[in-house]
Amino acid sequence: MLNIVVVGPGLMGKQHIERIEATSGMVLSAVVAPASSVNRDYVARLNVPMFSDLGRCIEFQKPDGVIIASPNKFHTEQAIVCIKHDIPVLIEKPLATCLKEGRRIVDFAKERDFVHKVMVGHHRAYSPLIQHACRIIESGRVGSLVTVQGSAQFYKPECYFVEGEWRTRLGGGPILINMIHEVGNLRKLIGEIESVQVISSSERRGYEVEDTAVMNFRFENGVLGSFVLSDTAASTQSWELTSAENPSYPHYAEENCYSISGTLGTLDIPTMNIKAYASSDTASWMEAFDEYDAPVDRQDPLLLQLEHFKQMLNGDEGPVVSVWDGYCNLAVVEAIKQAEESGCLERVVY
Repeated sequence: MLNIVVVGPGLMGKQHIERIEATSGMVLSAVVAPASSVNRDYVARLNVPMFSDLGRCIEFQKPDGVIIASPNKFHTEQAIVCIKHDIPVLIEKPLATCLKEGRRIVDFAKERDFVHKVMVGHHRAYSPLIQHACRIIESGRVGSLVTVQGSAQFYKPECYFVEGEWRTRLGGGPILINMIHEVGNLRKLIGEIESVQVISSSERRGYEVEDTAVMNFRFENGVLGSFVLSDTAASTQSWELTSAENPSYPHYAEENCYSISGTLGTLDIPTMNIKAYASSDTASWMEAFDEYDAPVDRQDPLLLQLEHFKQMLNGDEGPVVSVWDGYCNLAVVEAIKQAEESGCLERVVY
């Protein structure tokens, strides 16, 4: 039985705790959190000890693995504590608050030869939808990739901002809060992002931070992409409302949030609808596409991620989303923010 410590019983921490209880071969051994009455009451119901200090928890509990789901500003120091103690760790996204802090984790993991025991919680990488889309692209069914169009548009109610006023100020906004998910998907599906260009607006909500942004991407493999992001556009076109992977959201089964086009055809995600020519010999805008669906069973990617964490702890596999992947996702988001501020095309510095 693998003993797991969860750091931070917030929104994501509780999600991990629920899934640990549902995963065979794993048990929650302790929770690390500030000693507030809310935390004490919650952890008491779990019937496990609570610690306010991760190092002390590791000393007493000697866990097989740690999941860091604390606020982002604590990720770096807590990850370093785990690596120092040779404890495999799953760090929630984003890896850190900034590239400098993320680099500290990457460098320390390399220095300790522990990169193979550090994974970052970009759980959509485990989604059967994303994995199936990658297989379709790799098969050449849509030809050589040319463009990608993406959307993450949703209407967040006013209570979302009242309950978390920080979301209205610098450090909030959908680029920093939501785009890290989308960057992970784009890098997984298409490849490394070379440069970005951004136009943003706060016209509708009037906060310090953007409520809407339009982004252009150039990928290292020559693919060009565009992406629309908004937390004030009432739309179905987001991963949350199309993927059916989170029961907290309604599901619109006929809608898509990504469209990937190549020299032979187009793949729409997550409907997995393909419109493609049979071969380059028949490809012409004057000819009709062959059209069909490539369905896939949908599963909980958070649970699949935890199963993979278990395999990593047992030494059977390395991380799917490595500490370097987490760092690269953060690098793209920082380039997006730079491009938003400068109004210029910005290269991504990895």
